[in-house]
Amino acid sequence: MPKLYRRFILNLALLALLPGFGYAGALEDLSYGNSRTALLPVPAPAAVAENRAAASGHYLELDGLDLRPVPAAPANGSYEDKEDFRVLYDWQAKRTSAQCAKAKTEMSHSYEIFFGKMSPFARPAPAQVTAFFKGVGEDSVAAHKYLKDAYKRPRPFVRDAGLRPCIPPVKGFAYPSGHSTMARLFALILGDLAPARRAEFLARADEAALNRVLAGVHHPTDIAAGKILADTLYKSLKKDAAFVSDMKNLRPLLR
Repeated sequence: MPKLYRRFILNLALLALLPGFGYAGALEDLSYGNSRTALLPVPAPAAVAENRAAASGHYLELDGLDLRPVPAAPANGSYEDKEDFRVLYDWQAKRTSAQCAKAKTEMSHSYEIFFGKMSPFARPAPAQVTAFFKGVGEDSVAAHKYLKDAYKRPRPFVRDAGLRPCIPPVKGFAYPSGHSTMARLFALILGDLAPARRAEFLARADEAALNRVLAGVHHPTDIAAGKILADTLYKSLKKDAAFVSDMKNLRPLLR
């Protein structure tokens, strides 16, 4: 049984006992393990493989990108899958209207939605900043859509009619979470640009990811996988010359 899911679910369950979202970095310190032998390769049916070869983001091309660090989606009825639903029902029983309202404001994913109010850049954001994060967002979307199509894991409320999302039900597959991926990827970048605020940015990314669970539109393991995907993408981005150059050019724009 993959250790990352056990550890993630345990920490998420503990977080669920807290009264609100003031727990900075609650999910940041989770250890997902680094044993490559314990990780499953991403399945690549012919049609999906063709999509991968053709797809690209802004800085990254999916073809040749190593996504093996992202573990396979939990099998239906597995321990991890059952724990997902236990946590989802726990949140459904105790989430507040204020929490649901906050989750509703984050139906879409973008730099402005996740970090606009706490951006280390001037507001409104300079065009260079907007273009940079738009490009990184395209990389995030290309990767998580590829994996969603590979695993085709339905949303939790589709699988269990007893779950009632407190935001408008969203379409598409669940694994991994695009919100979790993009929010953490942006947070990692901001943390490198403004190291003194790294914990703050990562805590905000964790909050955005958790909002999708409490709202009932993602399994906890969806957001755990999104975090791993973000880490994987960032490692690749830091090897891309254009990304490194563009990120360097953002530093003079910091407030």
